[in-house]
Amino acid sequence: MQLIIVESPTKARTLGRYLGDKYKVEASMGHVRDLPKSKIGVDTKNKYEPTYEISEGKEKVIKQLSAAAKKADHIIIATDPDREGEAIGYHVQWLLEKQAKVGKSKFVRATFHEITKDAILHALENTGSVNMALVDAQQARRVLDRLVGYKLSPVLWKKVRRGLSAGRVQSVAVKLIYEREKEIEAFKPEEYWEIGAKLKSQKIKGKAGEFIVDLYKISNKLAKVGNTKDAKKIVADLKKASYQIASVAKKELSQNPLPPFITSTLQRSAANLFGWSSRNTMRQAQQLYERGYITYHRTDSLSLSQQALAMAGDYIPKEFGDQYYTGPRGYKTTSKLAQEAHEAIRPTKVDRSLDLIEKKCGATGKKLYQMILNRFLASQMAPAKVSKTTVLVQAGKNYQLRAVGEIQIFDGWRKIYGKYIEGNLLPDLSEGEQADLMEVLSQQKFTQPPARYTESTLIKALEQRGIGRPSTYAPTISTILNRRYVEKLEKKFYPTSVGMAVTEFLVKNFDQVMDYDFTAKIEEELDEIAQGKRKWYPVVDEFYKPLSSKIKDVEKNAERVKIAVEKTGEKCPECKEGDLVIRVGRFGKFLSCSRFPDCKYTKNFVEKVEGMKCPDCGKGDIIVRRTKKGRQFYGCSAYPKCKWASWTKPKK
Repeated sequence: MQLIIVESPTKARTLGRYLGDKYKVEASMGHVRDLPKSKIGVDTKNKYEPTYEISEGKEKVIKQLSAAAKKADHIIIATDPDREGEAIGYHVQWLLEKQAKVGKSKFVRATFHEITKDAILHALENTGSVNMALVDAQQARRVLDRLVGYKLSPVLWKKVRRGLSAGRVQSVAVKLIYEREKEIEAFKPEEYWEIGAKLKSQKIKGKAGEFIVDLYKISNKLAKVGNTKDAKKIVADLKKASYQIASVAKKELSQNPLPPFITSTLQRSAANLFGWSSRNTMRQAQQLYERGYITYHRTDSLSLSQQALAMAGDYIPKEFGDQYYTGPRGYKTTSKLAQEAHEAIRPTKVDRSLDLIEKKCGATGKKLYQMILNRFLASQMAPAKVSKTTVLVQAGKNYQLRAVGEIQIFDGWRKIYGKYIEGNLLPDLSEGEQADLMEVLSQQKFTQPPARYTESTLIKALEQRGIGRPSTYAPTISTILNRRYVEKLEKKFYPTSVGMAVTEFLVKNFDQVMDYDFTAKIEEELDEIAQGKRKWYPVVDEFYKPLSSKIKDVEKNAERVKIAVEKTGEKCPECKEGDLVIRVGRFGKFLSCSRFPDCKYTKNFVEKVEGMKCPDCGKGDIIVRRTKKGRQFYGCSAYPKCKWASWTKPKK
């Protein structure tokens, strides 16, 4: 009997369907060994040797795996094809060798990037051994993060507040949000004016001859109108001017398709299109992968297999017509940080029933699958073609106005991915013809501050700076939300007062740990460990030695930091002396007395949506609540009598 070990029961069942009675498939239920929860578990004096313990609740699983391993002729480690999967496989093998006394020669490693019969059989015919370079890379990340957490967090307890924590990637992610908030606070809006005109061709009758042009140049210089006085003069001049078409330029453009998904673009697209968190996206993708519907979903590679290219090449002409397929398209992974040789995220079959997907993975799983399918097919389809028209209009001697319009000629890949948004449609105008003024358009505006980060833009910012990897984006965002360093309001991230205090303290005292380039450099070195180019413990040593020295200095010399509080304008109802303030604790915001600890008055803080009543009962106020994991939702203040709740803010 051949024993195959994977991480999850769903993956085990999928493999079991494809393999006969010769194989027994068992699940490890994730990690079986990890660093201890109650102590640091890293020997800093002995090449950072980690101490592993059996993960909580895994004794029964290990017993089952040991019993099966003793009866097996061969044991095939078939965990996921990345660093985390390699580490799980290594620890399973280590335990079975030590505890079940299974000989090392019995073990082989099989890797596959999709759970299909062909891929599994190919992997079983081409087995190897556990890749220790990948295991070392995972171990280095784990040890680094443990050292930062266990050594830096106590400094925060002493200098900021008890119960706080620091993290190598999480603290840098909070810094991005903190810096954006500071940019917004420092932003000073500047006045500007948008000016244009609604014109009508003298040759074309009816509404078809109408078009809008924007002010483009004044006296041959690009127009920039920054005050009311200048705006009024220009509007007055345009009202008196005659209008002539100065030029009409038409250009046909090809718009190439987007590449297939990688982890970051999948998370960003799901956030933009569906409003999903990165954690939810990865949860849905996990079940699609484990059931064999998509390729492995933690990847930063854009490559596609020959089999996948052939599959798309057969399907597209039959389904959409020959004009929609111009041959296979390859995409080069531009990031030098791309990890192990995975494929992009794609469906394992393109003609699978969507009803089957919904039955097995629910409506949410089907939604994500369809987006992955459409993106993959679109990546292999013909370019879209548009005709771009630019019209310049002369108004009097000094003013030039411009209109740009697009007309779709051929939809190409847009047929299935990305609904085409019709551009500004222009009449068929000719150079030299006159146009009549219908209306001068003017609007005062003010420049806007930089936008706050959303999940999509935060992931993009981390990726652009080389911080984190496909497997870390979702956990990082969950961590900073759960620890109340940031909060998410209307899909945008805001730093809390705690997050701002911690960030300012870390930037001031541990500038290297908080440096974007330094964090990216560590990620590159972890990649080099995975590629077998570096030993893992010198990387940890180079990071930890200066950090350890800095910690001693900061503990001795750094000043204690106060977390800013938000005043409510009310007096404490208990002592009558202190002010009532809003603080941020482990479980969110709460009200307390400014004289704490002399006065220990506290009360739950309820955020109301002003001017709105519950749409269900009509009596209760709409209040902001949070789940245990920190996700914001809206509920009725009359709960539990009224159970109305919504993820989105109701409209007036």
